[in-house]
Amino acid sequence: MPDSQFIVRSPLISPTHQILGYELSWYSIDATGGFSGDDELLSLLSFAASQLVKDDGTWLLGDLVLYYEVTPAVIASDQIKQLPPANTVLRMTAADLSDGETLAQMQALRQLGYGISLCNAGDLQAGSPLLSLITHAEGEFGKPGSNVGLFKAAGVQPLARRVDTWEEFDACIAAGLPVFIGNLYTKPRQVVGKKGLSPAQVIIVQLMDMVRKNADVRQLEEVLKRDAALSYKLFRYINSASFGLGVEIQSLRHAVTMLGYSPLYRWLSLLLAALSDNSQAALMMQTAIVRGRIAELAGHGILPKVEAENLFVVGMFSLLDRLLGMPMDEVLTNIHLSDAVSMALLSREGVYGPFLVLSEACEKDNGELAAMSDSLFIRARQINEAHLAALVWAQKIKL
Repeated sequence: MPDSQFIVRSPLISPTHQILGYELSWYSIDATGGFSGDDELLSLLSFAASQLVKDDGTWLLGDLVLYYEVTPAVIASDQIKQLPPANTVLRMTAADLSDGETLAQMQALRQLGYGISLCNAGDLQAGSPLLSLITHAEGEFGKPGSNVGLFKAAGVQPLARRVDTWEEFDACIAAGLPVFIGNLYTKPRQVVGKKGLSPAQVIIVQLMDMVRKNADVRQLEEVLKRDAALSYKLFRYINSASFGLGVEIQSLRHAVTMLGYSPLYRWLSLLLAALSDNSQAALMMQTAIVRGRIAELAGHGILPKVEAENLFVVGMFSLLDRLLGMPMDEVLTNIHLSDAVSMALLSREGVYGPFLVLSEACEKDNGELAAMSDSLFIRARQINEAHLAALVWAQKIKL
């Protein structure tokens, strides 16, 4: 894998705003701004398999499905078969599938259970033999005149692409269409409904402030007792992650004894964000968790351990303004954070800012990965490993 290529992801969002999977591709610093070569595509498949499939064949992303661009030369390789069929969708063009040999190879892969997604499928006509082969069809289905009915009648799942506005996104969701979110990620949208902190979130903010001040655990327990549901959710999150403790955390005192105050702060930050009633809370929560974990892993070996743990909080809170429907500076008047964390959230500057920018840049078309990599002296492979490890880690959190 060249040290100038970085994995970027674009999530596929379900009609209920859940993340169904991701499209993985390369971001490259070369003049093309991307990739199309067979070697690079094969490199991505092999790297994903090495990071996401255990030696016993276990898929580490649960039910999530990954989408990859492929070419005839890639299809002819056996490297695809390193990936689990049920969690892999291969993206091809109609022009590539017009070749008889490639078509036969794709049919064989389909028989093994691999998904096949047709790119730019909006022009496909009724009666096309491809309708009996493909499992997914990608097109501009958020716009008028799209051919959704044709695909649904053939048992093919339409996937909306090039959705430019939140209005188009909402129209796709209302029509029952999964959407590749793409660049829309970077565009703010108006939050309708109640804004600000709920009573439960006020309790969490109080606990976070107490943890930050190293308050006695008995005081923490008294505050947490006000809402039994919060205790359940907090311990559920803590126990769902892999700490290698060998025991189940059952109380706040136990959590402090086993983990200490700093890791407890991270789980309170996650709980605070998870209590949002925003319709896109699941999408933003998963994104924030991945951001936080990428930033934390990237900081290992560069910053002290406690500082790296703060990076997780920075990533978690990077979408808190959207989750709460409040400007970030207003959010920070309610939540007392260190100056370094606040600076990263407000201006992407300071000691933590570059790590947050790096983690955000792993989202498709959302930043300059190479520049951040150079500024932090982190190799592309390390970032790619952190990226996929963060996806695995986030999948363990039972939101």
